[in-house]
Amino acid sequence: MDFLNLFNEIQAADPEFADRISPRRAAIRNITSFGSKVAVAALPFAFSTLFKKAYGQTAIPSVTDVLNFALTAELTEACFYNTAIARNIVPAGTARDAITLIRNDENNHVRFLKDQLKTAISPENAARVTDPILVGNTNAFFDYSGGKSTAGTGPFSSVFTDYDVFLAVAQAFEDTGVRAYKGQAGFLKGNAVVLTAALDIHSVEARHASYLRRLRMLRPSGVPTTFRPWVTQDGTTASGISVAPSVVNLIYQNEANVSQGGKDLTTISGVTVKAATESFDEPLTKEQTLAILSNFVIK
Repeated sequence: MDFLNLFNEIQAADPEFADRISPRRAAIRNITSFGSKVAVAALPFAFSTLFKKAYGQTAIPSVTDVLNFALTAELTEACFYNTAIARNIVPAGTARDAITLIRNDENNHVRFLKDQLKTAISPENAARVTDPILVGNTNAFFDYSGGKSTAGTGPFSSVFTDYDVFLAVAQAFEDTGVRAYKGQAGFLKGNAVVLTAALDIHSVEARHASYLRRLRMLRPSGVPTTFRPWVTQDGTTASGISVAPSVVNLIYQNEANVSQGGKDLTTISGVTVKAATESFDEPLTKEQTLAILSNFVIK
């Protein structure tokens, strides 16, 4: 394999690749100085390590991989809201209007991703797309109780009978979506149309998450006084969800990070841990997102 040519092709597709692997750029520049067969033989391993550092995941997915992954997440959300509307869990008025709008957004995201994939849609997603769950009639593929089964006996078993639980789970899905799109955007840089759409979806998911927090804060049952429309640290602090920590903590893992660009923000005068964590959202990798979704996806 011509590794110099490979690097040039990567650099052409992703102009920031060299910056991603800094401070390893010097090693790349000096590849031609590798004189020994031992060093050349080590190049495949070296490039594997560089990719992991550059993109933070175990492999470089194709655009098709990313779109199928996004479709799985969007189907999970779309079916969730379709089911909620069909079962009348959302009170009439402003709240129902808002949830209906969010539902419509998620359905449109599904339609867009399905159209982009066409025949490249995965068999699993192809089955989910054609199932009646999309209009809220069945739970053939998802268990929104978080129990990973058709029994609906997970920690959120009252999700479609208790409006407060529904809002909490909805927020959890939207927060996951925000971080998941952030984690995958870099892999779409070679496709401007899809990248632009993904970034558009990313910002809409963030608006959904913020509005759902507002709906929760207006509820008589209330949420912790520290609860805000943005993410503060991780776990219960970030979510205001006190049940199912094993599920919730997966959603907000790494959000307690206070370092950006190698700088601990709390060393800046006047910057608290709370402010440092609220100022930046952290991405989720594909593996982290699938671990979250695995609590809700049956097949």
